[in-house]
Amino acid sequence: MTTRWLSPAEQRAWRAYLAATLLVEDAIDRQLQQDAGMPHLYYSILATLSETPERRLRMTDLAERLKITRTRLTYAVTRLEKDGLVRREACRWDKRGSIAVLTDAGLAVLERAAPGHVETVRASLFDHLSEEQVGQLEEICGEVARALQEDATRPASDDVPWRRRSSPPCS
Repeated sequence: MTTRWLSPAEQRAWRAYLAATLLVEDAIDRQLQQDAGMPHLYYSILATLSETPERRLRMTDLAERLKITRTRLTYAVTRLEKDGLVRREACRWDKRGSIAVLTDAGLAVLERAAPGHVETVRASLFDHLSEEQVGQLEEICGEVARALQEDATRPASDDVPWRRRSSPPCS
């Protein structure tokens, strides 16, 4: 098999993408640590749970939505539980499954952190783009995500870390 090396333009685009994503993620992490005492992942867990019915989601589904391993999610949720921001409940239909639930205290922390978070996202990313570029960014990232999601649904990709063979939903 012949290696398909990146063209000079692709190499520049790749390096610009890496630099931008690392710098934006660093800015978001620093802001959330300063304002809320938590890393971006923990904020993302709280935010994702806040957007679900009854602020609850099966742990395996939460891991898949956040694209992280179940082990990493379990560690993060354990830390959030200790702070009273999330609680876990047993799944009634699957003895192995558990559900993460955003507590009222977790929602309050999220609501306090959200204004600073969105301002950091805006200042780090969107303030540097035109309206047209925002649309292009959405289109490009959406296309990449769709393609990678399709790859992740193929049988050979069962080893994707956040995937687990489907089991019945918990209620």
